Amino acid sequence: MFDAWDVALNGVMIPLLTAEWGLERSEAAWIGTANLIGMGVGAFLWGTVADRLGRKKAFTLTLLVFSVFTLAGALAPSIGWFAFFRFLAGIGLGGTIPVDYALVSEFTPRHLRGRVLTAMDGWWPVGAALCGLVSAWLVATWGDWRLPLLAMVLPALLVFLVRRGVPESPFYLMSRGREAEARAVVDTLVEDTGAERREYTMPEAAGSGLGGGLQAVGEQLVAVWRHLPKVTAVAWALFCSIMLTYYLALQWLPTFLVEAGHEQSRAFVMTSGMAAVGLLGVVASAVLVERTGRRRLLAVSSLASCAVLVWLSSVLGVPAAALPLVLLFGFLVQVAVPVLYTYVTELYPTTLRASGFGWASAASRVAAGVGPLLFVGWLVPMLGLTGAFVLTGLLVALSLAAMAVAAPETAGEHLAGAEDEAARESPGPAGRR
Repeated sequence: MFDAWDVALNGVMIPLLTAEWGLERSEAAWIGTANLIGMGVGAFLWGTVADRLGRKKAFTLTLLVFSVFTLAGALAPSIGWFAFFRFLAGIGLGGTIPVDYALVSEFTPRHLRGRVLTAMDGWWPVGAALCGLVSAWLVATWGDWRLPLLAMVLPALLVFLVRRGVPESPFYLMSRGREAEARAVVDTLVEDTGAERREYTMPEAAGSGLGGGLQAVGEQLVAVWRHLPKVTAVAWALFCSIMLTYYLALQWLPTFLVEAGHEQSRAFVMTSGMAAVGLLGVVASAVLVERTGRRRLLAVSSLASCAVLVWLSSVLGVPAAALPLVLLFGFLVQVAVPVLYTYVTELYPTTLRASGFGWASAASRVAAGVGPLLFVGWLVPMLGLTGAFVLTGLLVALSLAAMAVAAPETAGEHLAGAEDEAARESPGPAGRR
């Protein structure tokens, strides 16, 4: 929820700070770019921390870092300081998604994993919708651009306190050879739920053998690419193309709507509506993901959302046409994104799950950060808004074609542990899973 709120907040800040500080479009683009690049850095940094030091430690610290620098951003006196603090806040928040998905996937039985991971993304449209509605109300009532930033700091600190009670992943503990601690977590869960106690076996321990600090970051990147490099290339391509398209719409749609003649408050509310209807998309995704398989549902929903976005850009100034298309795009893209998160999480073994997802997420954040600089500064003036969205849609289509050729279906498969890495790297059908 906070990830979505923060990304959507960039869309609120762009028109507000453009008016407040008299920014050019190229300067305003840095509002979202700095934040998303920070999220990219945070995604691989915290993913590596989660694989090296544990899900729980990384899980606890990410929102604390985010909260401190979000507060600093609200006190920024200029666009330079604002972008800097948003970059640092992004580093904190960028770690939440890879750490959270790794942790939850390792507590979920495989026959429910797709639905659980997909349903987690139901909080994304809630956060994005709340951002638009709360921001519209605060700005309309008090007229201060700082209030939307301050509104999310205290709840984020509350989540930080709640997270301290979350147990460490037994999968992670076994990957580090800490069987006694892993068994203690399992036994406590059995006791807490009142389930019948029975004997069970644990997977064999296998440490990653990686160093610490920055060395571990580099080694994790090498390890991620060594583990099925074609699959990793597909994961990065899917993340970069699909999330770039979505972030462009989420962050710049309010500005495009205002420029097309809509009132600012209406633009914020329409964007909130786009996010809110996405909750129905998440529900549809959770229902369909086990029935259709990950790849098919991802391909259909992401291509359809791109087509709707192209159509929307051609009728942006027509209220009767724009609103239904905004809502339809919000629904379709939120079918695609949860499947993307679930699919990429399942492609990696335990020792690389958080960092594999984290690096893919990092690549998408950087692409979504740099992309708007090119999109609004070069592509839109040259091709027009519709032509620019056609180009991003072609990038999505190319990544889906690569997925069809080089990445396996993961529906119904057990999560790969350390003992499965060699099998997944070996040639032939067995190695493909």
